Amino acid sequence: MDPDTASRPNHLLTAYRWPLVIVVLGCLALFAFLTFLWVTKRTYDETLARGGKAGEYAAQTAQAIAAKFMRGNITRTFVAAIPEISSTGAGNLELATSAQTESFRAEDEKSIFWDKLYLGKTVSEIRVPVTYRYHLRLSDPWHLDVSGPTCIVVAPVIRPSLPPAIHTDKMEKKSDVGWGRFNAREQMAELEKGITPMLVNYVADAKHLALVREQCRKTVAEFVELWLLKENQWRNDRFHTIKVIFADETNAVPERVGPTIELK
Repeated sequence: MDPDTASRPNHLLTAYRWPLVIVVLGCLALFAFLTFLWVTKRTYDETLARGGKAGEYAAQTAQAIAAKFMRGNITRTFVAAIPEISSTGAGNLELATSAQTESFRAEDEKSIFWDKLYLGKTVSEIRVPVTYRYHLRLSDPWHLDVSGPTCIVVAPVIRPSLPPAIHTDKMEKKSDVGWGRFNAREQMAELEKGITPMLVNYVADAKHLALVREQCRKTVAEFVELWLLKENQWRNDRFHTIKVIFADETNAVPERVGPTIELK
């Protein structure tokens, strides 16, 4: 046998020895990491089912270690249902309420090893009934004008009553987690903590104020009507119609702002 031929396998083994070692070690590290995730998740689920704390601590430790290998993105959405609007009564500082069920959702997906291994997505959702209230300040400036039999009222601006009333007794929560994820509790807690700030921003925006504006206008007209009745000015030969304009509508044409309240 040719000596060169006999020595070729040994030469190839020597040449590729270190690359092979690196590949084998990488595979072993990946296998150990995946085994660690699986064992920790199983321990976490079993221990929480018994009400213990050891599994929760182990899961938090695993999450801190795994986070160094992870990349991902978080998405949050907010969906508002069609509201039901009702009056709170004449003469009250509160003008109207809006009751609706709000939905909140958070998504968080992770991958490791430069997005080569997908660990799954954690999704948390909350549905909760909310009551929004609106009022005006009687101490704010008012302006009354006369146009024939019509009393034109420029009322203070509509203000949201803060914070909105969240009916936690009817709150619904659910979470779905991927096979390699352990952050459902943390994500749900963060989502729940952000509900009130989101609702405060929503209740005061122009779109939602527009939904209750006409009910508020009606309540103010009824309040002024009671005052005119008390002063014996609400009658056929004096005032028998009321037009309400809010302070933030002063640039509008009065004839195009809301309905006119007439004497019954």
